[in-house]
Amino acid sequence: MELVDFDYALPAELIAQRPPAERSDARLLDATAPGAAVSRSIRDLPSLLRAGDLLVVNDTRVVKARLFGTKDTGGAVEALLERVDGADPVLVHAHLRASRAPKPGTTIRFADAFEAEVVGRSGDDGSLFTLRFPGDPYALLERHGHVPLPPYIDRGAAGDDADDARRYQTVFAAHPGAVAAPTASLHFDAPLLDALAARGVERCAVTLHVGAGTFLPVRGDSLDAHTMHRERYAVGADVVEAVARTQARGGRVVAVGTTSLRALESAARETGTLRAMAGDTDLFIRPGYAFRVVDVLLTNFHLPKSTLLMLVSAFAGHARIRALYARAIEERWRFFSYGDAMLLAREDTIP
Repeated sequence: MELVDFDYALPAELIAQRPPAERSDARLLDATAPGAAVSRSIRDLPSLLRAGDLLVVNDTRVVKARLFGTKDTGGAVEALLERVDGADPVLVHAHLRASRAPKPGTTIRFADAFEAEVVGRSGDDGSLFTLRFPGDPYALLERHGHVPLPPYIDRGAAGDDADDARRYQTVFAAHPGAVAAPTASLHFDAPLLDALAARGVERCAVTLHVGAGTFLPVRGDSLDAHTMHRERYAVGADVVEAVARTQARGGRVVAVGTTSLRALESAARETGTLRAMAGDTDLFIRPGYAFRVVDVLLTNFHLPKSTLLMLVSAFAGHARIRALYARAIEERWRFFSYGDAMLLAREDTIP
């Protein structure tokens, strides 16, 4: 398949600029059964799952990863942190936007509050800059940073507001490290979780720190030539045990979002069976991929030509996804991070 197979035209007014009043107010397009998908609400999710199913969420926490500053020459700089270096906790790797790329040794003053030194370039393609912070990066970002909203959400020069600090974060958020929210999880609130538990749906959490590369379109027509961005993930022994219990009792593994799915499938990548794993994943899921763990996927609508659109096409079938997206556009559903959701069954499990 070629890149054009994953393109579609989306009216700009369908890109959700604000979250719904309540997290669980979103619409849900239920495509888990044969025939036409059914228009529902996220609050219907407990009735669509079964006692014995396993809900797998992503407990990453979005950090205030966007910083504004100036170089020692006076030029403006905008930084988007990608990750904190695990080997040296004061080193971070970040995307920098400036009129001229800063050279090693350059000092950048952020938020008129602290200075960071440019150490060099990093990343598989050299697109990142390594910066030395004067202390704990997470603490400095929490105090001086901005919520790293995706580029299709417009908040003006600041890029975020007070409401985003609360709503662009899931109720599962525990481990800081993401620069984008696992957006399917944004729909969950306490009443919905209580209803799922009452239904007999088990829950566990993986961690995948979503990187800025999640918003990058595939470049070039050949999917084979695309280099997937790397993201840190962890799947614990408790998750492996929960999946095994679920499969033994005939339940389904339900991934909340593409990030949870990628973590699970990455941990089963080498052996074909799920095992406890932690590290970086560059797994590129596209049509033809053989899924090893996940049976059902809850997901938002994704960008044209994105690797995430390719992932859901691999999961539910390319033709079915195209039909679902066309219907959602016609019926004026809300798209992307603050938008509505779909519930998808794996293509080979639909009668």
